[in-house]
Formats: sequence, structure tokens, C-alpha cells
Amino acid sequence: MGVPADRIRTLARDVLTAWGMADDLAATTADVLVDTDLAGIDSHGVSLLMTYERFHEQGRLDLTARPVVVRENAATALVDAGRGLGHPAGEFAMRLAVDKAREHAVGVVSVARSHHFGAAGYYAEMAAHRGLIGMVTSSANLSCGVPTGAVVPMLATNPIAFAAPARRNPHFLLDMATSTVAANKVKVYDYEDRPLPPGWVLDAAGEPVRDAAEAQRIIKEDDVGGLTPLGGTPEMSSHKGYGLSMMAHVLGATLCGGVFPALRERDDPASPHDIGHFFLALDPAAFRTAGSFADDLDDAIDLLHDTPPVDPDHPVLVAGDPQARARAERTAAGVPLSAEALHQLRGVADRAGVAFDLG
Repeated sequence: MGVPADRIRTLARDVLTAWGMADDLAATTADVLVDTDLAGIDSHGVSLLMTYERFHEQGRLDLTARPVVVRENAATALVDAGRGLGHPAGEFAMRLAVDKAREHAVGVVSVARSHHFGAAGYYAEMAAHRGLIGMVTSSANLSCGVPTGAVVPMLATNPIAFAAPARRNPHFLLDMATSTVAANKVKVYDYEDRPLPPGWVLDAAGEPVRDAAEAQRIIKEDDVGGLTPLGGTPEMSSHKGYGLSMMAHVLGATLCGGVFPALRERDDPASPHDIGHFFLALDPAAFRTAGSFADDLDDAIDLLHDTPPVDPDHPVLVAGDPQARARAERTAAGVPLSAEALHQLRGVADRAGVAFDLG
């Protein structure tokens, strides 16, 4: 069923405030979740409330935390998220990076002591909305990805997002996990009772797992098997995804002192996640005449759109097109939520003592 975005936003905000989050921080978090659902990224939208409820019950989150700057110069800053949810810290950090880039051509902000922050692309596109290039990387909380040549999970999904402003086209927006697929996408397939494509998840013997429920169990519970690095197999260059995962971790976490999740799971598995995020904003006007960057990017995007497709019913797309199309469709028709997702969200609302108005 299609659920109006405003109803989802209200539910998310009400649940978060019931858990103790300040109104403004809850509103920011709800905005990020709803925008992600509108963009068609169901794995990182309101369905994450179930995960955040578990973190809250485990005492991992300080929902009263407010991000603060602890170190700063003209072009850089270090932000302490206070072990709160990452969405307010991420929005605060990218806004700060953009402001610095507006004044000094580049702004780089690192966030320490954070938790999951949703879809990295949301923050990268914040820069593009203001005419800047944005790049975001992050560590993550769960060791669920296997290095190339292994079946023991040591890597997180460690996303990378990159956005660049266009004028007449949707902004270029690349938002990707460095695993073949995000762990939450496996959860969505489980909700919808759909078989996984081969190569997303490996079992203890290194064989592909097709059953989404079994894959969920491997990712969440087992010490062997997990998500493959981007590429899926060594023959399809999974070593590149493996390397990109470590690059995202170095920028997102090692730079600010964030924890490598496999070490935390080994040494203190009940501790806060201590995720790190990296935000870069770059002003193209520092390098060329104002506006010419967007014009040239539009020309390149137009050329790619005009490339003859293999299947005429499926034209060539550019990163950012699917999100823009989904946003237009879902703004008009509502966000589709499966029966299982609605059931679980109702449970979250009931336990928080807030009204449920999604259907």
C-alpha cells in the first residue's frame, strides 16, 4: 500500500521523541528517514525504526545526545556525536562542511562516537542542493562482510556517496555500499519473501545463499559466512570492493578514532558502536566560472541518456535518476510498505505508546 510521506514522518518523529529524543533532533532524523523512503531506498528508511528500537533497548544509544564541535579550523572540524543516532550529527556535519566550503572552497568534517546515520547519499546530496560537490563515507556497526578469499566476516558495509550538482538534470548521486548489497536490503527481501540473487551472501562453505531468511540469520548471528565485497566473486573483481570498503573505513572511522567493528565485537561486544563518518564539500566555483561546472555535467549526463540502450524499454540511466523518479512517484502515490513492515512498525508504535496511522 502507498502511505503518505507525512504520516510516516509523524510516526518516526513521535516514536523518537517517546524514546527521549529532543523534538528538533527527532524531526531531523524523521526527515532523513522519510526522504530516503521517497527516494526508493527502502532498506534505509522508516523500516530502520525496528533496528533503532533494539539499539535503544540494549542501552547502546544516548538519544539525548546533541552533536558538538570539539576541534575546528577554517576548513575542517571534528564533531562528537555523543553516541547518539547519526542522523542529527550527519546533517549538522554536512551543513558545517558546506558552510566552510562556501567560504574557503573546501570543507571537511569528521564525526566521531556516532551510530547508524541512514543513507549516506542524503548527506552528499545536501551539498549538491547548494551547488557544491559532496562526498561521504562511513564505517558501520556490524561485521557482516567477508574479505575476498575468506568466509569469516570482518568488514562492515561501509558506504560511499558522491553527489555533484546539475542544472537541468537530477543531481548526479552515487550512493553505494562497498559490499555487493547493503545488509538491510537482504532484510527487505526477507520481508517480501523474495529469493536473493546469487552472489550477494555466502555460507560457511563459500556457496551462494538464495533464501533471504537464511541469509539474514547468517548476517546477524553466524560467525562464518556473510555479504560479499562489491563484485561478488574474485573473478568479478571483488578485491576492488574489498579495497573500497577499507578506504571508506579509513576516511570514515580511522581518521576520527572510530572503532573497527570486528575489534569491538571481539573485545567489547556490548559497547556502543562508535561509528565514524566523513563529510567533504567542494565548491566548483573555486576552479572555474560559476555555473559552468553544472552546465558541463548536464552535457555529459545528456549524452549518457542519449546512448542507445540494449533494450529500448529500459533507457540508459545515470546515478541519481532512479532516486529522482522514485521521489516523484512516491510523493504522488505514497511510500509502498509491505504487510510485514506495517506489522512491525505497529509493534514499535505500540511499545512506544504513540499513535499508529499508517494503515
